[in-house]
Amino acid sequence: MTADPEPGRETATQEPSAWVARFAPMIPEGGTVLDVACGSGRHARMFRDRGHPVVVLDRDVVGVSDMAVDPEVEIVARDLESGRPWPLEGRSFAGVVVVNYLHRPLFPALVRSVAPGGVLIYETFAAGNERFGKPSNPNFLLHREELLIAVRPELQVVAYEDLEEQAPRHAVKQRVVAVRPEKPPAYSPAWRSSLP
Repeated sequence: MTADPEPGRETATQEPSAWVARFAPMIPEGGTVLDVACGSGRHARMFRDRGHPVVVLDRDVVGVSDMAVDPEVEIVARDLESGRPWPLEGRSFAGVVVVNYLHRPLFPALVRSVAPGGVLIYETFAAGNERFGKPSNPNFLLHREELLIAVRPELQVVAYEDLEEQAPRHAVKQRVVAVRPEKPPAYSPAWRSSLP
């Protein structure tokens, strides 16, 4: 998930995403954070510095191999696009972070992985980015409001952006921060099925 820039995967930059850094304090203190398509581990490292245990997931984990000495770091090597089952099924996390990576079949698993009170922070490239370079393949560019649709109704959206940005480079990005409520809502959308 790191080597091929075309699918909009993590780049070589070591600075955490400003979007992730901005909303990192929402993740419950001390809760485990899952960094999907972690690349060099820039976000995992930021969360370790903040005192969170982390699980890093990527097909190539060489960029995070130095983190293996930390007992609060779990490294999972898996090609998420191989068609194999989600490797962390049944587990949930205080934070799930995905940056510059898109594989649509993972949306349900990512949403399921957010624990009650937990936070999903997702940011990647969107349609229109092809004007500025890679990724340009439509398979790796979000459609308008696609992240909103992917997280609802299970998660509650706290922040969302769909915009063209100039820095750190010219790109079209979509971003969402969504939380799983501690308790399910007092109502259920099932009432609609009882209508004539």
